[in-house]
Amino acid sequence: MRRKGDLPTKPCATCGRPFAWRRKWAKVWDEVRHCSDRCRREARRHARTSRS
Repeated sequence: MRRKGDLPTKPCATCGRPFAWRRKWAKVWDEVRHCSDRCRREARRHARTSRS
């Protein structure tokens, strides 16, 4: 069993806070960019408003 401190981390593309690897992201860890659904929604909302 791993300790949480031993898991890989990366910064969130939206808020910049570090987040740790999760088991459900095991197959797509390289593609994960946001720490939460809230940050993902915020990034999409921000991209949509800046497009106009």
